[in-house]
Amino acid sequence: MLWQDCDQRLGQPPPMKLVCRQNELNTSLSLVSRAVPSRPNHPVLANVLLAADAGTQRLSLTAFDLSLGIQTSFAAQVERSGAITLPAKLLNDIVSRLPNDSDVTLEDNDAAATLSVGSGQYQMRGISADEFPELPLVQSQEALQLSASALIEGLRGTLFATSGDETKQILTGVHLKVQPDGLEFAATDGHRLAVVKTENAAATPATEFAVTVPSRALRDLERMIAIRGSDEAIALYHDQGQTVFQWGDQYLTSRTLDGQYPNYGQLIPREFNRNVAVDRKRLLAALERIAVLADQQNNAIRLSLDPENNRLALAVDAQDVGSGQEAVPAEIIGEPLEIAFNVRYLAEGLKALNTTDIQIQLNSNTSPVVLSPLGPVKITYLVMPIQLRS
Repeated sequence: MLWQDCDQRLGQPPPMKLVCRQNELNTSLSLVSRAVPSRPNHPVLANVLLAADAGTQRLSLTAFDLSLGIQTSFAAQVERSGAITLPAKLLNDIVSRLPNDSDVTLEDNDAAATLSVGSGQYQMRGISADEFPELPLVQSQEALQLSASALIEGLRGTLFATSGDETKQILTGVHLKVQPDGLEFAATDGHRLAVVKTENAAATPATEFAVTVPSRALRDLERMIAIRGSDEAIALYHDQGQTVFQWGDQYLTSRTLDGQYPNYGQLIPREFNRNVAVDRKRLLAALERIAVLADQQNNAIRLSLDPENNRLALAVDAQDVGSGQEAVPAEIIGEPLEIAFNVRYLAEGLKALNTTDIQIQLNSNTSPVVLSPLGPVKITYLVMPIQLRS
């Protein structure tokens, strides 16, 4: 870590001093603060580690809750190297209220720090950087180079389908398979399944492996790439229950989820006797309109395949509230069928597909239904229908 490279001299080292831009400091704080625990089991974990390096002229910020760790850095005018940890929430509250894009001067002295901007000056008590735990930056093996675009594509197509139920911990993450021909991402909550296959333009892996990473860490990774992203490849290190993503001097480290991930491949039907091709945005718009009523009754919506009139009919009947119907043009192959879905699961899948036209493949009103884009994008979204009383 950067603070370990600071100049050390006999006796008391000179205090750290630097000047940076408010917007850069504010953005970095908002990124790393997501790794600050709400109920830390040690006082220093409620703090953010700030480390200034006069050699590189950069300021790094680190937060770590012993499960998720985030480190980011940005250019600053560093007069004297040094490191200190400061209360994350207090620092964030102060910096976010400072004038936008102003110059912020930061100095530390005896485990305290002074923040100066314009005519304002703020003092905060901190904790020695020596007490802050080191991030488990696994770099003992050769890194797998990931294409940033492939990584983002896979995360956007799967994260929404992870489970929020901590009793099914393995399902709260995204399962990442590294294969010779690319990357495969999968997520399921037991009611639906999202699988994305992407090409990895960065490099071809020497060996195949699979790892399940908590969705919380991957959402933060997605956010970091969007804010601090670049065209360079993202290095992935994996060893002994720990996964590290690194590009430039940006790091995200996370524990992996233990357990056997479900064999989701066997859940996807091989053959279908009904196929529907439909405009995705048109179906989604109709679904969102009728969902206003569907929310009143178990989030359920009926879908009717009408091959004779080439249309999909959507209907909901909310007792004591009202009813709604919509119809969307579609190309339908197969016999008529009425089937019901959780409207949220269906809408979220349509949003993730993100193409003009999609196909819906199904067999019966009790078997899995598969949605996929018409085109080169390799996304499979499986959703289970629900049973409604007559």
